Amino acid sequence: MASAKIQKTIARQQEKYISPNLPMPISFTPALTHSHHFPRISEGQYYEAHQQLRVIASRYVKSENWDAAIDLLYGGALALLKAGQGGSGGDLGIFLIEVLGKGGKGIGVGEKSMSFSSSFMLTIRGACVGSAVLGRDKLLTILRAFPRREPTKKRFVTEMINWSSSVGEHPLGDPELHHVAGSIFAEECEPYDAERHLALGTKDSPEQLAKCEYEWYTQDDSHTAALYAARAIFPYLLVGNLRSANKAHLIFTSRLNSGNKSVSVQEVSSKSSDMRVYPVLPLLNFLGLLLLAVQRGSSDLYKQLAKHYAPHVKEVGVWDDALNQIGEMYFGIRIPRQGNPLFDMMGSMMGFGGGSPKPKPKKVEVAPPPPADVD
Repeated sequence: MASAKIQKTIARQQEKYISPNLPMPISFTPALTHSHHFPRISEGQYYEAHQQLRVIASRYVKSENWDAAIDLLYGGALALLKAGQGGSGGDLGIFLIEVLGKGGKGIGVGEKSMSFSSSFMLTIRGACVGSAVLGRDKLLTILRAFPRREPTKKRFVTEMINWSSSVGEHPLGDPELHHVAGSIFAEECEPYDAERHLALGTKDSPEQLAKCEYEWYTQDDSHTAALYAARAIFPYLLVGNLRSANKAHLIFTSRLNSGNKSVSVQEVSSKSSDMRVYPVLPLLNFLGLLLLAVQRGSSDLYKQLAKHYAPHVKEVGVWDDALNQIGEMYFGIRIPRQGNPLFDMMGSMMGFGGGSPKPKPKKVEVAPPPPADVD
């Protein structure tokens, strides 16, 4: 009985809401009072709806009614994106990020409770409008709604990450946002953008990155496997994430073993570790031994590896900077830096040691990671 009364009450409120001749109850979220722009979208009046939504949102911003502006832009962006209007929807999404920043809204914006009359969510043509969605979740919902390969998406992602780095606890951006963005770029065969974000993602990101690199590798010659594996390993080592580097290596090589039967592999086991050795892929062996050296913190092993595989690494020609950084981070091997001879001489004469002061390299201490799970 009570449930029926509630349904009748909601129906009455909806009837008032959709009638242009009746005033809107003050308890309704202001953004919902402009829902007539969403039918315009369904009717194909994309430009008019986009412009009017922007104007109304700007008025809310001017009056510092942040929640109303956020709800309006969120719903408008979703409706336009679902209608295939990537440019207009993306523009409102970027405007939403700007409003989140101006309004001082953090990762968890929107948790506040709503009054009864505004507690139900309004869904119009699949566009969901309501304040109960967290700020991060709002942005992820918009991101997932972008049409495939929509150019505005990359700018939206950049602004989203910048916003999260300014309001969250992660200076390089929220890991969940990085993971979702990177996974989407991987699905759309955008490996460079996928790498950039998955390297700063979550514990699930190494699997996505390794799969992406392996798929990219399958379009190349079989002997190039190490070049693609390195693209999944080096980024994690360079941000101090050995666990993810090991997981990416394990997933890539597992896919290689099952997907390319022409590549021979030997399993080598010892008391402290197990390794896969590829007789015809020396650089892939180098990557596995590099991870082992990092795990053990053995600078001697690293130096031996660097010397033994130097001809192969030189042939690649693009690993030097990454390996120099890894040598400094994990083994305390200083990267040779060019100084200013004149400044060094003057500094020596004046007794302050010469050269510009250089920060002491921070050595990354790593513990042996637990075994990575592979599906």
